[in-house]
Amino acid sequence: MGDDRSGPAEFVDRRARARAYESVKALLSDDHCHERGVAAAHGVTSAALAESGASGLADMTVELALKLASALERIATDQGLIAADLAEVWFAE
Repeated sequence: MGDDRSGPAEFVDRRARARAYESVKALLSDDHCHERGVAAAHGVTSAALAESGASGLADMTVELALKLASALERIATDQGLIAADLAEVWFAE
């Protein structure tokens, strides 16, 4: 199956995925200055809002949640845990 889709919905998905990646990369790339990484991630989020509006920001948020859920499922499987239980521990205050 070729990836020859170029409709508006697919463009939004690719843009949301790219913005989600940029945001995570910003946080991971500067291990010497947490504040600078957070500021860069905030900049990516602000750019997504400015370029695509609330819908684009929502798409980016959903993409981040999907990627996080996928990662938690892999980690949980490796550790013999239930992914929802692992997420609860990760997000506990």
